[in-house]
Amino acid sequence: MFGYRVPAPDQAMLISGGRRGQGGAPFRVVTGHGKFVLPVFRKVRFLTLAMCEAEVAETCVTRQGIALTVRAVIAFKVGNDTESVVNAGQRFLSDQDQMSVLTGRIFAGHLRSIIGSMTVEEIVTERQKLATEVLETSKTEMAKIGLIVDSLQIQSIDDGDTGYIEAMSAPHKAAIQRQAQIAQAQATQASVEAQQEAARNQAEYSRQTAVVQAEYSAEVDRAQARAAQAGPLAQAHAQQEVLAAQTELAERAAQLRQQELVAEVVKPAEAEAERIRLLALAEAERMKIQAEAAASHDRVALDRMLIDQLPQIVKEASAGLANANVNVLNGTDGLGEIAAGLVGQGLTILDSVRRNLGTPEGQDGKTDKKGGTAGQQGHSGRVEIE
Repeated sequence: MFGYRVPAPDQAMLISGGRRGQGGAPFRVVTGHGKFVLPVFRKVRFLTLAMCEAEVAETCVTRQGIALTVRAVIAFKVGNDTESVVNAGQRFLSDQDQMSVLTGRIFAGHLRSIIGSMTVEEIVTERQKLATEVLETSKTEMAKIGLIVDSLQIQSIDDGDTGYIEAMSAPHKAAIQRQAQIAQAQATQASVEAQQEAARNQAEYSRQTAVVQAEYSAEVDRAQARAAQAGPLAQAHAQQEVLAAQTELAERAAQLRQQELVAEVVKPAEAEAERIRLLALAEAERMKIQAEAAASHDRVALDRMLIDQLPQIVKEASAGLANANVNVLNGTDGLGEIAAGLVGQGLTILDSVRRNLGTPEGQDGKTDKKGGTAGQQGHSGRVEIE
């Protein structure tokens, strides 16, 4: 609308002409809203309320007489209250860039004053204290020109070619370097120990793996050996059983042969010995009978006595055969033939005694006939005496 003016959010509208402003100011201040301005009769100007910046690079001398170049940045603006706007408008409305120049000069003077009361060590180690003191000393002066400072930052402190700050930092640098070297050595040692531990673990794992593999290999070898020996062992067991059977068969054959030898050699020898003994007994008995007959000169008594002794002779003969190995080949008939043969032998012995004693020849022939019959019966009975 014609004649209606509105300031920007970061501006203050200054209306001059007409009645005066607050506190006898030559203009009225309008912020945050519009105002109808009568053309020709009123004049409108705008003052920025935005943030401004001023840089300071000042060479200052410390309490120790050491020159330092200090660089700082100041952030400031026009105050929001009407009084600050009026003060700033009266000073900077025609050339608002002068606010930064004047602010830099003000802070440069305060920096020289405060740094002159401090040592290099205090300035370097207590930069925040320096900035706070500069702000406090400049606050009143800045308020007179309608400005307020939001922040002051010390960007750098340089001692030029004196090397004081460098020398001052040397012990700290050495300590830091020493700590860095120690830390690096510790890190290297830890790394080496970790590598060695890893190598030991790897070696231990390899050893355990080798042991397990060796055990597996040994187990496989044992299994293969058992499998390879199974056939020969089975064959050996079979051969052992065959040898045991052959040994048992040989023992049985030896026992059988022993029995055969007993039957073929021992028993016939025993039978022969018994026969000789019987003959000796018979001879003794004959001599006894002959002696008795010669003593009595009684032929009849002698015959009678011989006849009476015949059963005893036969009994002795049969007793001698008790331990002989007698094979009966024709059963019951063979037993009868054995008995008849024993009787025939007894008669033969009796006939021999009679011949020796001078028995008549007719009787001898009779006896021979009987004896021959007995002998024939002994052969026909198929009796074998061993």
